[in-house]
Amino acid sequence: MKTASLTQNIEYHESKPTIKVLMETETGKEIRIAFKTGQVMKKHQTPFPIVVEIFEGQIDFGVDDKILALAKGDLVALDGDVPHDLTAVKDSIVRLSLNKADSSQRVEDVANKA
Repeated sequence: MKTASLTQNIEYHESKPTIKVLMETETGKEIRIAFKTGQVMKKHQTPFPIVVEIFEGQIDFGVDDKILALAKGDLVALDGDVPHDLTAVKDSIVRLSLNKADSSQRVEDVANKA
């Protein structure tokens, strides 16, 4: 058994989203992304399917030339190779579920390009 918390030890970086791997299992990875208002993860994609949960706050989620206004409790599932971007409308906590074969370093690299 493994446990983790989306709400404990949250750190916000002043200029870019903060990435924290919360848990890794045999099938996937759970990552917390902490956004300050206005922070962006520029357009990117992954070769694997993902699920994004807005745990707290509000995110403008860009996909297919549309912007989805996502708020606390909303979920989005994307197939691999779908370009998308995120912009924090409010301070936000996002839970990202990755495939085991995907890299948390890739997510960190996207955040660092903010």
